[in-house]
Amino acid sequence: MPLRFHVDPPLHEGAELSLPPGATRHAQVLRLQPEAAITLFDGSGGEWAATILRMGRTEVTVRIGPHAAVDRELALHVTLALGMPANERMDTLVEKATELGVAVLQPLHCERSVLRLSGERAAKKIAHWQGVAQAACEQSGRTRVPHIAPVLSLRDWLAALPADATQARLLLSPRATQPLPRTAAAPVLCLSGPEGGLTDAEEHAALDRGFVAMSLGPRVLRADTAPLAMLAHLALDGA
Repeated sequence: MPLRFHVDPPLHEGAELSLPPGATRHAQVLRLQPEAAITLFDGSGGEWAATILRMGRTEVTVRIGPHAAVDRELALHVTLALGMPANERMDTLVEKATELGVAVLQPLHCERSVLRLSGERAAKKIAHWQGVAQAACEQSGRTRVPHIAPVLSLRDWLAALPADATQARLLLSPRATQPLPRTAAAPVLCLSGPEGGLTDAEEHAALDRGFVAMSLGPRVLRADTAPLAMLAHLALDGA
């Protein structure tokens, strides 16, 4: 499979463009040559064949070929809201959730959160995680890049949710007994806690907003494992 690169939209067959800096460095490291075939996508759906025209010291120019209307997205639109795990665990979670097909990631501050972000530091982290998601799309073959939403407190995020739910609202809880549904016909909004889990008050607040507590089995999973297990479960039926 040719190398895949994300570029800013819109793409058009026959156009010539310079690859963005990250893709340029990648092409140079791999010592690609003129006439090499690559694949481009801009997040609007499908992908384009492309051919390298010129390899410069700071610029790689390509010509865009025909569009292929491929679709490798989940049949379900899954939004994952989670208490952010600390250190590099959030990077890994963003990467793997992207590979598994998540559409939106909503980072949250919860009462037991270890990672606390605000202001410029939060904005930089969101930009970093958006880049992680983009790279995971390039690797996995996805044609739409998940949206990483701004960091919010769990309280503010719950308060902003519409009263009339248009999606299945799932709360991952080690105290729940009801297993995850085998399939889901509606878009899915899943809430998962940070290290230490959600407090009783936070779980009750989520239940009051229409969430249904769901179990992932008898074992207690880490904050960065539980949402990925949920996504993998949905992906088996929504691939």
